[in-house]
Formats: sequence, structure tokens, C-alpha cells
Amino acid sequence: MFKTLKTVTQPVRLAAPQVVRKALALWVLAATASWAMAQAVPANRLYVSSEKDNKVYVFDTQGQRLSTIDVCKRPRQLTFNKDHSVIYVCCGDSNELGLIDAASGKMTSSVPLGDSPELFDFSADGKTVYATIEDDSVMGAYDLQSKKKLFEVKVGGQPEGILVMPDGKHAYVTSEEANVVHYIDLTTKKIVKNIRTGTRPRRFVLAADGKELWVSNELSASVSIISTADQTVKHTIKFTLKGIRANDITPVGMTLSADGKSVWVGLGKANHVAEVDLVTREVRNTVLVGKRAWGLTLHPDGKTLYVANGMSDDMTLIDAVAGKAIRTVAVGRVPHSVLVQP
Repeated sequence: MFKTLKTVTQPVRLAAPQVVRKALALWVLAATASWAMAQAVPANRLYVSSEKDNKVYVFDTQGQRLSTIDVCKRPRQLTFNKDHSVIYVCCGDSNELGLIDAASGKMTSSVPLGDSPELFDFSADGKTVYATIEDDSVMGAYDLQSKKKLFEVKVGGQPEGILVMPDGKHAYVTSEEANVVHYIDLTTKKIVKNIRTGTRPRRFVLAADGKELWVSNELSASVSIISTADQTVKHTIKFTLKGIRANDITPVGMTLSADGKSVWVGLGKANHVAEVDLVTREVRNTVLVGKRAWGLTLHPDGKTLYVANGMSDDMTLIDAVAGKAIRTVAVGRVPHSVLVQP
């Protein structure tokens, strides 16, 4: 005789409505955040400031022009905020720091600065902007939220380059007239040391894991390398180019390679850029570009170098691996800086 087996069915437990609602809300929040970020950060973009056109021209990273952004007067340096949703642009003739919304491609507000601001950098927390103010011969500190000036430090004539150290405690500022780099304590708001460099120091690049500060000397055809440990010049690199007069070699813009092993230097009126080995201090390669090559920016993948040629109104794209120019494209009158969003 067969026995009848009893099948016991376990009841299915359904998630409580509030649990479902919470999970759905979290999913919607994450999706919304992802969508918002995608809207705020258009990919594959180049932004180039044009001093004479009062515009920022937008390209794809291959050099195809896409659009134009109207900004303040005489736009110079371009820099992203931390999440790349905002582009800051320093405008020398309207004395302001413009804020461009990356999603809409429009300048939405600005922070008043001093007379003829040149370049800028941020505090470690991103709440304060430090700018070199050329006509006032000061480094000014401004609160980004209140848009008020916090303090200023008097420096040598025609300050331009500025770099805030990653810990936010000190800043370096170049003085083109005094031929020095000022080492400034941002807590005491005082100059700690004046470091003698070449003639007309212009801009900086931080290299060797923060141990070296490279300074371009426009009228000495050289780069000074400062030790950030003791604030002394430890080496000077002199540039020469066959067939080009020494006074036409005017280095200004610089950028560090993606692997940190070399520094690209724009040689200004020499119409070339040079790649310098970080260890040997030797020039690895030089590439012919447009007229007055100053503004240099490297794509984050390290493969393409973008060079703003201020006197030929164009931008040269360079294969940074092969060390050869790819193409040159028109970018408006007197291009100053290039910013890359991969």
C-alpha cells in the first residue's frame, strides 16, 4: 500500500511596502545622480580661451570645433572645479573670475578680482581662489561663496604664475619684473623667501612627486628647478635651437607628462615645444608648432599634447608618444589656454 505524502507549502514572504519604496527611492537617486553628472560633464571636449574674442571655443579632442561660449573680457587661464561641472576662467580686462556651467555651455556668474588678474589656483578645500593681480602687484585671496576678498600679499611687479602646494599651506608666485619667485606662507599671509631665478619668470609645474618646482624664465631661454624642501634653485636648463636666435627662445607654458618622467615646455617665439627628461635634464625632442607657443595642456591619457599658438591664432595637436605634430586648427584670436575633458 502506498502512503500519501503531504506537501507542505511555505508561505512566500513579500517585502514590506516601505522597504520596496526605500529601495526604489535609492535607485532613482543613484540614476538621477548619474544622469546629472553625465549632463554636467560633456565628454571628449577641449576648451580654448581667446583673449581678443572674449570667447571660449569648444572642440572635440580630435580638434573639430563644436561650439562657442561667450565669456568675460580677455579670458586667460581655464580650470575645472573638482567634479568638472564648472569651468573657471580668469578675465584680465573685466577683472573677474568667470564661472561657466559645463552642461549648458554658458557663463552663469563671476567673482570680482583686482586690476588685470593673470593666473589663479585654489586652496586645498576648494573654497578659496588665489590670483595674481598684475596691475596691483599682489596675490589676492578671494572666498568663492561670498565673492569677497579675504586678504592680499604685496609681491614684486607683474606677478603671473601661481601655484598652491597640495597641503594648502604655501604658495609660489612669480614676479616678472623682480626676477624672483615668492614663497608665501598662506597662514601668516607673508612672504617667507624670495628665490632668485632667471630673467622674467612666468609659470610653474610641480614635478618629481612634489619635490621639484619647475619655473619658466621667458627672457633667459631657460627653466629653473627649485627644491621644494629648502627653496633653493638646484638646476637650470638652458634651451638652444639650431638656426634660432637665443632671444627668440622664450619659454612660458609647461606641463608634466602623464607618466611624470618628462616636462613639455612651450618655447614661445621660437615656435617650438621641447620635451625635457626629468632625470637627465636633457631635451628629448623638439616639435615645430605655430607662432608664440605658450599654452600647453596634455590629454590625461598622455597621448596628445595641445599647444595654443598666441600669434598665429591656432592650436597644434601633437602625438606626445611619437613626438610629431598631428594637425593645426584655427581657434580664434590670441588663444591663451587649453582645458581637456576626456
